[in-house]
Amino acid sequence: MLEYLRNAAEKPVAKILIGILAFSFVGWGVAEWIFGGAVGDNVLVRVGGQKVNVTQYNQVRAQEMGKLSKEQQRVVYTDAAAGAEFADKVMARLTSEAMAEARARDLGFVVTNARIAREIRELPEFQQNGKFSPFWFDYVLSNTGYTEDDYANYLRAQDLRTMVLGGLNVDVPVPEFAVMAAYNARYVTRDIEYATVRFADFQAQNPTDDDLREFYAQNPHVIEETRTVSYVLVPAEMNKPDQYDAALVRAQAMEDDIIGGETLSTAAKKHGARYVSLGTFDREHRPVDAILSDQMVANIFDMAEGTESELLETNQGFVIARVEQVIPRHNAEFDSVKAGLVNDWRTAQQRKQAYVRANEMLTAVRAGEKTAGITAKTISRTSGAPLKVLTAAYGANAGDKIIVEDDNAFYVLDVKNENMPAMDNAKKAALRKEMQNMSTHTVADDYDSFLKREYPVKVNKRVYDRVVTK
Repeated sequence: MLEYLRNAAEKPVAKILIGILAFSFVGWGVAEWIFGGAVGDNVLVRVGGQKVNVTQYNQVRAQEMGKLSKEQQRVVYTDAAAGAEFADKVMARLTSEAMAEARARDLGFVVTNARIAREIRELPEFQQNGKFSPFWFDYVLSNTGYTEDDYANYLRAQDLRTMVLGGLNVDVPVPEFAVMAAYNARYVTRDIEYATVRFADFQAQNPTDDDLREFYAQNPHVIEETRTVSYVLVPAEMNKPDQYDAALVRAQAMEDDIIGGETLSTAAKKHGARYVSLGTFDREHRPVDAILSDQMVANIFDMAEGTESELLETNQGFVIARVEQVIPRHNAEFDSVKAGLVNDWRTAQQRKQAYVRANEMLTAVRAGEKTAGITAKTISRTSGAPLKVLTAAYGANAGDKIIVEDDNAFYVLDVKNENMPAMDNAKKAALRKEMQNMSTHTVADDYDSFLKREYPVKVNKRVYDRVVTK
């Protein structure tokens, strides 16, 4: 039982629970910061009634960091995205473990001192010549920074989590009929006949301007809405209260001048802020800029032309953005896209001719007539014919005769019959294990959702910004 959570990060269920990322939270602490009521607060996360402090975060962070190679550690320290991902992993582990401990407490689980003492005596780390060594125990603890009480509490928390989560690591039985149904569905083969009618096998003349105009009217090229945007930034390290307060005063004074009619560039120069012109862009093709988070882009595209945003907080400092111009979503002018329409028009004409030919062949197949170009195949779900043909063949019934469209061809498909698979015990055993794992994941997902509802995660925003995002 102890070994289960001594190596928690390597266990399937632990990976599921941590992978689900329990670190979905609401924050507190901002108001306390502003009004000065949280000085000295060391609580980083509250999970239900369970508290996780900064010391616990640093311990888990050190453990996770110790699992990384030197190169991986360097990336965590030097790459902001990798550092944020690593911090999320640490927070996910902390909150997942705290949820399990809170559940153990509510269920009334108890780990006695006698059990902890027995586990310590049995751990190979503290033994010499096969027996528990008090000297070696003291030596190991002194080198890891644990006191005896700290280490006992660490083991006790692991045991409590094991009591809650250990049952999730047991395979969920899968009924025989379910395994057989999945086996037959996966390995059944089908006999089919199909013919390929390629668009490229047909000719298309050069189009006239009228042809292209008519084609463009049916297939317009849409240009997405674009916006011309600029902004001013009062930079600050937002997790440092002194810098935050000073930058806020400057930003508010600059905001007053902008409201009074000054341009963004003039106000920025006056208050020592940074003015940036982002140019023109749409939602999906934004310029590379640190302030352009998804939320910032959403705010910008909700603004009216010629307006400024309110004072916005970002990780880089305080920002005021302005939408200089809005060009609504519209169809491109015909002359600007005319040259690119020629190939599309020809392909459309070839497709029409190919479709007519495919229908002629389908009529002949349904009438039982011999048709040139027919290929007979026995297919599985993954091989034996083009992907679109495989998908259509298994989506149809035996005896169906249909046309299947692909990117550059039509297929005339005749599904002849279905062949049930021979029994392969090795494949069946592997499929059963796969289904058991899926069932176990489903149970773990459901239990994780239950824990999140019972023990909501609340993060102290002030402490989080100071400790995690520093």
